[in-house]
Amino acid sequence: ARKWHRNGIKKPRSHRYESLKGVDPKFLRNMRFAKKHNKKGLKKMQANNAKQAAQQKKD
Repeated sequence: ARKWHRNGIKKPRSHRYESLKGVDPKFLRNMRFAKKHNKKGLKKMQANNAKQAAQQKKD
């Protein structure tokens, strides 16, 4: 009985991103495009922010 929890009861290690193995391929493909187009908008937003910052510095 004393040996049962000698090393403690361990919780399963949680990982940041769970693997996508065995996930519906159509869904995966769509997710890839969604990520790609997220980046597209992000670049545009960053460019606008830089432009606005430069404008405010000028004023």
